[in-house]
Amino acid sequence: MRWVKMIKHIFSDMDGTLLNNACQISDGNVRAIEDSQIPFTLVSARSPKEMVEVIDKLHLTEPQIGFNGGLIFKKVDGEIQPLKSETIEFSEVKRIIQIVKDEFKLTSYSFYDLNNWYVEKLDRGIEYEIKMGGQTPTVTDFAPLFEQELSVFKIMLITFDETEMKKLVTKLNKFNPGNLSIYQSTPTYLEITSTKAQKHLGIEYIKNLEDLQTSELAAFGDGLNDLSMLQNVGTPIVMENGFESLKKHAKYITKDNEHDGVAYGIKQYLLNEKTGI
Repeated sequence: MRWVKMIKHIFSDMDGTLLNNACQISDGNVRAIEDSQIPFTLVSARSPKEMVEVIDKLHLTEPQIGFNGGLIFKKVDGEIQPLKSETIEFSEVKRIIQIVKDEFKLTSYSFYDLNNWYVEKLDRGIEYEIKMGGQTPTVTDFAPLFEQELSVFKIMLITFDETEMKKLVTKLNKFNPGNLSIYQSTPTYLEITSTKAQKHLGIEYIKNLEDLQTSELAAFGDGLNDLSMLQNVGTPIVMENGFESLKKHAKYITKDNEHDGVAYGIKQYLLNEKTGI
């Protein structure tokens, strides 16, 4: 007989955690999540459209967290139903895009509202993100868009030039009026959201919604932007491929994302069950 510990909700990052290096979820992870019968929430910097394939494979009905905490939503009858939103002031979106266009010629620039990923051209960086994220961009001249007042969740900047990335980070941090979260999620990606878009705030929202205690929550992560999430659950689990500095905040270290680390962590640490994975 399996004895289930008192974990009542699991939260998981996607890229580098739940997904393998080909950005796919394995059958092993799917089976372990479904078999656990514990409510499961994806917590990602991705847009909802980049999350729906995994949501569907796992048949998730719980609230999900996108844009690094900028959007809490459910998928209902095939549609994204927002529960809580934190967007960027549109004047700042326009200023940042203009800075990049004027000064950083090796950087791809784009931004997201609820349903669209807006780009002006299909360059190397955008093509790379299409392959990694799976969302089809809306290719359009930004000038007419900038005459509107769009609700923007994320600006995404991509450069494969290390020197340009360092200059870009320095420039935008100086520009930041204090209400922008500017984080380098990988060596090539710089993502900008509202400071109110934080993974742990998404977890807090769901915790209160479901009347749960911190001790009843578990989370899986691998990156530095997962730190606040891991610090706000009772059972923080870090992937073997995660940052070394993140591992000191873990209660457990699980296998890496190429070897079903989430499945292993659920079976080994959240359920009292020995596993041969």
